[in-house]
Amino acid sequence: MPCTTLLHAKDYPSAAWKNGGGTTMEIARDAGQALDDFGWRLSLADVQGSGDFSVFAGYQRIITVLQGAGMSLTIDGQPSRPLKVSDPLAFSGDSQVSSTLLDGPIRDFNLIYHPQRYNARLHWLDVIQPQRLFSSASVVLLFSAAQQVAISINDGLWEILGQHDCLRADNRGGLLEIELQAPGPSRCCLIELSAIGAQ
Repeated sequence: MPCTTLLHAKDYPSAAWKNGGGTTMEIARDAGQALDDFGWRLSLADVQGSGDFSVFAGYQRIITVLQGAGMSLTIDGQPSRPLKVSDPLAFSGDSQVSSTLLDGPIRDFNLIYHPQRYNARLHWLDVIQPQRLFSSASVVLLFSAAQQVAISINDGLWEILGQHDCLRADNRGGLLEIELQAPGPSRCCLIELSAIGAQ
């Protein structure tokens, strides 16, 4: 069985943004404590106003608006499409990025990873009926944007995720069978990470 950890939103530690412009709630990371010594990091951020993003040289970023009207980004001088809830956008951590909020504060969801150290896949799922998924990734993260999602791995005990809770599964090898259920239409994000060169 994989090693699983249920991470509760109420327990996420806060840390200052790298550029000092606000705070981030860290969900999980592979290692390290500082802002630039990790292979991957998953976090939430409450954005109160438009402004510049921190630079994470050498990293890849994927950002998704969770709550609020949304925002648009200017990436190395080029405007992005308007980002609404559950519409992810990927960009280089080396880029110069600024945000413009569309109509008031937002909360966003961020995956930052080092592409020379990890392969990553991020996919938003609509859990309308029970789903069964399979993954051989070394780390699987299931993040709930809904009030309640239930998850079982390899026919193990069911874990109940509340809104913005996250289940982390560290795979010791083999194929993980992931079953998802919810009491009503629910949205969640599946993230798969595998260390490059890992046997």
